[in-house]
Amino acid sequence: MMSGVLGITDIWTYVLGTVAIVLLPGPNSLFVLSTAAKRGVRAGYRAAGGVFLGDGVLMFLSAAGVASLLKAYPPLFLVIKYVGAAYLGYVGLTMLRGAWRRWRDRNDPTTPRLIDAAEPAALRSPFRRALVISLLNPKAILFFISFFIQFVDPGYAWPALSFLLLGLIAQVTSALYLSALIFAGTFLAAQFQRRRRLAASATTGVGMLFLGFSLKLATASV
Repeated sequence: MMSGVLGITDIWTYVLGTVAIVLLPGPNSLFVLSTAAKRGVRAGYRAAGGVFLGDGVLMFLSAAGVASLLKAYPPLFLVIKYVGAAYLGYVGLTMLRGAWRRWRDRNDPTTPRLIDAAEPAALRSPFRRALVISLLNPKAILFFISFFIQFVDPGYAWPALSFLLLGLIAQVTSALYLSALIFAGTFLAAQFQRRRRLAASATTGVGMLFLGFSLKLATASV
């Protein structure tokens, strides 16, 4: 029966649940969308690559039982939580700084329209930024574990294969969704090139959302 393939107890329920979860807005998808809107398809896929790698690492950690470790050592969870919250807040503040610069220079034709000149050079790698945003999210680690474990047959002889298939399904679903966001972002880029006020307003909104993600993570619990 299909639901029993490779030790997965209910593969179709997992697929539906994964689709629903991937579609929920979060810092990863929002960062990919904003990167594509500012820099185009290639940069958008570089950001998506960081998300894929980060999610892959979190899936591996979940299969290795990191959630139990975080629950057994609450100080470790607190360190990861506050470092992640601080980084998301830093990303949000950087975006707000860029939005202010765009607004201030909106009538200057020599100012770059897509790449944010106010952004520190060290943060201009979309791959690294997306990877760090993805990894510094302890709630994501806990979620992967609590979600994955429900669909793995504990009596199956090779549970690693079960996790591998579950991870592959999650990554394919994420790739399709992020691709849609990337091409939506290129449409937004064309609008932003002509309307600097719109670009500044959109960047402000994204920056505020990242500050919200930071606050939410800072108040998260195991």
